[in-house]
Amino acid sequence: MPILKFDETPAELVRPGLERKIIHTGELMTVVIDFTDGPWEEPEPPHSHPHVQTSYVAAGEIVFYCEGEPDQHLKAGDMFAVPTGKMHTVKLLTRHVRLVDSFHPLREDFLS
Repeated sequence: MPILKFDETPAELVRPGLERKIIHTGELMTVVIDFTDGPWEEPEPPHSHPHVQTSYVAAGEIVFYCEGEPDQHLKAGDMFAVPTGKMHTVKLLTRHVRLVDSFHPLREDFLS
């Protein structure tokens, strides 16, 4: 069983202001995402993927946008889910936002 200690696990720099740490089994992936470049005037471009996703807002505040749903102002402690294939995105309302995302199946595009 894999065990990763947060402070001992190096973060992957996705882009300036966005780092992530990943743990996964053969079927489930959890990604801790730290944004440090907020707040944003505009949301990131919407995207979709064939994975089912759940997300926990561990720190900060966002607006969550999901195709066919009303926009949601979410803060630390809130959660959201994204069905497969739905367009979705976020806009940061605070400087730092930490999301804990889970995906099934694995996001192969996140693995190096």
